[in-house]
Amino acid sequence: MSVSQPDLILDDVLDNPVWSSLTGSHARLAEGSGRARRYRPDVSIFAAVADPRDQQAWRDLAAAVGPGGTALITGAAGVCGDGWSLVSGGEGVQLVDTPQVVAVSDPEAIVLGADDVPEMLELVARTEPGPFEAATHSMGTYLGLRHEGRLVAMAGQRMHPAGWVEISAVCTAPEARGRGLASRLILAITADIHARGSRALLHASVTNTSAIDVYLRLGFEQRRRTSFELFRAPL
Repeated sequence: MSVSQPDLILDDVLDNPVWSSLTGSHARLAEGSGRARRYRPDVSIFAAVADPRDQQAWRDLAAAVGPGGTALITGAAGVCGDGWSLVSGGEGVQLVDTPQVVAVSDPEAIVLGADDVPEMLELVARTEPGPFEAATHSMGTYLGLRHEGRLVAMAGQRMHPAGWVEISAVCTAPEARGRGLASRLILAITADIHARGSRALLHASVTNTSAIDVYLRLGFEQRRRTSFELFRAPL
């Protein structure tokens, strides 16, 4: 799939990818109304407001999460509604695929589903790639690699902003690292995304330099810095 570089950089749905996802492809997984949405709690802790500067949007989100409820927001950069409080947060980077990414399917990768959730959750607990719930696999295709029958690596599709699909939950068991398994799965997931007519993106913490280096070597390009912040609604 050939993509022009300016289009990769300027697609502004990527500035608020969770909102685009929850009001588009993932509307079936969304809760909320008005200017705010969140994922069902069994799917993801992520939520979004149409505009972080809009107080009504935060009131709509408060109605969705309930008194004292929490929401993980990307891109708010510390801005929140009256009465909301910041619980925790960090800075991240957003990377997008380019024509230099050689996406290719992997014949050894298996599609993971509901029956694999216990193993997926166990691998997530061991490797901590980011938020992952019991129904996160319903957000898109998840692929895994097994060694002697045991799941040792996986990656999948999380947010679906218009025209894009986010690759997430990239993780490898400690005893299986150094074999290029994560790279294989990233390229296989990207191939699936391209086959569906979309483009791939990734997010990573700025402190996760080893992962960022892998993504850059595979041909992804950093588009912007962003924030990931957990906010608590007013009581």
